[in-house]
Amino acid sequence: MSQSKSVIEAGQSFGLPEIGGNPSTEKQGTTPGSFAKKPGVGTPWMFSSPDTPGMPGVSDKTAWDFLPDGWVRTGPKSARAPEGFIPITQLEHARLGHITPEMAAVATREPHLTAEQIRDEVAAGRMIIPANTQHLKYKLQPMAIGRASLTKINANMGASPISSGTHEEVEKLQWAEKWGADTVMDLSTGGDLNECREAIIRESTVPIGTVPIYSMIIGKTIEQLDDQIILSELKAQAKQGVDYFTIHAGVLREHLPLVRKRLIGIVSRGGSLLAKWMITHNKQNPMYTLFDEICDIMREYDVSFSLGDGLRPGGLADATDEAQLRELATLGELTEKAWRKGCQVMVEGPGHVPFDQIEYNMKLQRKLCHGAPFYVLGPLVTDIFPGYDHITSCIGATSAGFHGASMLCYVTPKEHLGLPKKDDVKQGCVAYKIAAHAADVALGIPGSRDRDDELTKARAALNWQKHFDLSFDPELARAYHDEDLEVDTDFCAMCGHDWCSVRISKEINEFYSGKDEASQPVKKAMASPGVSAEGQEILEKRGVLSQDEIMKLAHKGKKADCHSDIVKDEKVAKVVQINTLKAHGVKVNEGVL
Repeated sequence: MSQSKSVIEAGQSFGLPEIGGNPSTEKQGTTPGSFAKKPGVGTPWMFSSPDTPGMPGVSDKTAWDFLPDGWVRTGPKSARAPEGFIPITQLEHARLGHITPEMAAVATREPHLTAEQIRDEVAAGRMIIPANTQHLKYKLQPMAIGRASLTKINANMGASPISSGTHEEVEKLQWAEKWGADTVMDLSTGGDLNECREAIIRESTVPIGTVPIYSMIIGKTIEQLDDQIILSELKAQAKQGVDYFTIHAGVLREHLPLVRKRLIGIVSRGGSLLAKWMITHNKQNPMYTLFDEICDIMREYDVSFSLGDGLRPGGLADATDEAQLRELATLGELTEKAWRKGCQVMVEGPGHVPFDQIEYNMKLQRKLCHGAPFYVLGPLVTDIFPGYDHITSCIGATSAGFHGASMLCYVTPKEHLGLPKKDDVKQGCVAYKIAAHAADVALGIPGSRDRDDELTKARAALNWQKHFDLSFDPELARAYHDEDLEVDTDFCAMCGHDWCSVRISKEINEFYSGKDEASQPVKKAMASPGVSAEGQEILEKRGVLSQDEIMKLAHKGKKADCHSDIVKDEKVAKVVQINTLKAHGVKVNEGVL
């Protein structure tokens, strides 16, 4: 028989898909770049995934097509307001060509965008800067939400009638900020809501959102809700400094029959409350009928809309159904109305969506809502992992970010089970920072991969300290490393010295790997600086361990036996390891090694 040909002929090139932007500023490494569409900031595509065949296209309209009465369009990106008009909202300033201090501040946080590009995206309605004029007097640091910017994450918190209080919620706020939350929603339904909200607003550096209907019915039933209660509560919260309101104005009476056969009905608290109100009073949703008045209140303080998805699916079996999509179409209508009133708008999205339906959901919203930022919860891609829903949902969130979502609402391990505690907040934030960052890299946003590249070079150079310093959670990375090996050397406990592929690659002169000068460790081997108190706590809580095992991980008991794949005797292997460490000037406690 003749010798079979290689599957890949030498020199053969491959037909790669369209290459979008490069997420590496210096175009480091050998990857060809992002497989997203070419960047189109200033267009409806901005940073966008390629469309799978059959997906909805983009809208041919923007916020420029929905100017308030009396405004005159003077160019593609300019307009003239009526004489004597005083702009308040970021949208109004952008339409008039102004670069506000908040836009300039956003530009420093989004170095791939200029202040002019940020202004133009806000004017088109594709970006919002949620910054209540009152909150700006405190500690708020302006940020942007939109698909031209980096993907953002939101953390939810709030006291319930049976759990938590103001002090604990402020602590959770600061904890969420530490772990990367870009905005925080106060969803309190118990305790002193006004006191809790006031404390959070005064202490927060990130925008604060609320669902005002919760406060509207404290001490009363939903059936007692009326126009005066709605408008007075919105006015009070706007005056207090809330940056964005979730308003469930898209749930209409005519949508309710579409929910009858759902497996789990209406899972939105706001949506279910308003459905009950409409059924009881046989009237249309008051948030819908009062929408113009609500816009006027929100414009006065530049409170952004987060148009609530009151009919979002609560299980895979109800995803992308007619009830959900009809509400989404109504949210597109309300987006247009809010823009005509000068208000900033983002739109909220689903909840539980099979992985294969995520792109369609993202791109249908992009079309129906004319590119207004999409703010999605998850979505969860499976329903059978309670206790792990921060994982099931961040899988969906990564896809959502890649296909068009601008902000991802975190899900914690306590989702569906109870109110999140401090560590649940961290786990939710970390999971969603992973999702947001992965989406940014996949979209080819300039500079989004730079830190990854620097960590990769430090890892290749076996520079452990720099490796940890560049990681998102240095304490965790150091603790996990040191639980097995209390020395920073040219291998780790995963492979050991003999099988360390990274060390072998570094030793091959023909390879660049591990030879970046700025990434080299100070010494080839040095004693670990030790695990901090935070790292010690991580190790003590790690897994389901016996006390003896915990003591080992915390370096207070007998260490695991030495091993080597070429030295079989553990005593000989121990001597080899001791001598190697001594040769590099590392002090060794031979009694515990």
